[in-house]
Amino acid sequence: MQAPFERPAPPAAKWDWEIEARTSWWGASLAEYWSYRHLLVGLVRRDFLLGYQQTILGPLWVLLQPIMTMLTYVVVFGKVVGISTGGAPPVLFYLAGIVLWNLFNDAFTGTSSTFSDNAHIFSKVYFPRLLMPVARLLGYLLSFGIQFGFLLLLLVGYWVFTPWRVPPVAGLPLALVALVLVSVQSLALGLLFSVLTGKYRDIRFFVGLGTRLLMFLTPVIYPLQHVAPKWRWLMELNPLTSQFELFRWALLGQGLVTTGQVLYSLAVTVVLFAGALLTFNKQGDKLMDVV
Repeated sequence: MQAPFERPAPPAAKWDWEIEARTSWWGASLAEYWSYRHLLVGLVRRDFLLGYQQTILGPLWVLLQPIMTMLTYVVVFGKVVGISTGGAPPVLFYLAGIVLWNLFNDAFTGTSSTFSDNAHIFSKVYFPRLLMPVARLLGYLLSFGIQFGFLLLLLVGYWVFTPWRVPPVAGLPLALVALVLVSVQSLALGLLFSVLTGKYRDIRFFVGLGTRLLMFLTPVIYPLQHVAPKWRWLMELNPLTSQFELFRWALLGQGLVTTGQVLYSLAVTVVLFAGALLTFNKQGDKLMDVV
């Protein structure tokens, strides 16, 4: 029997979100990620604007950087060294490789320092940590879209004003496949190395050196068909090789790629992304005591 002056216990409060002192292999739920969509848009906008703040040319650097690099490659590797680009015009060949490589390089290096760059935010405000590297990737994809649009304009220009003919537009979906694989792989490597750089600061130097060396093991400045057959298998172990060859084949009609190589690249990318995502989610909160 209830005492005369005893009040009944209030009903248990219902919370929209509950933050617990434990980590999960799978991170936040899809519903929680969706609730932070406006923050994601704001982060992408912030990164893009801050990248060109207090600059003379502003966002024009998005186009000037690959154009200047492409002209350098045309002169050095095309004229001086004499590396053949097959039947594709050197300008289009080098620009296609540069645009795709810039996406991989920027996304990988940009997301690999997620914890060290945002420790002051992660230690004070809660939100799904995965939003930071995803926002970085989306910002780089925005820059890639501008550069890719310029590449398509050059393709149309060559088709109109030169004897060289652009392959059918039906190859564009295959270019999209290569783009998705490169994006996911760069994000996966960035997630994995963000944990390593959070624990060991000198790993950052390895990231910069590793990407420069990886560029020479990827057909960015040369076609795979000009690699000696006895060494070609070594190049094909690199999952980026088939992605770059597929991207050029879709746009320029030139590339040495098979279905098996694309499936191998897909399998490596899926396994790498799954492992990196699980590691990032599980180790993310623990790094706040180290960074």
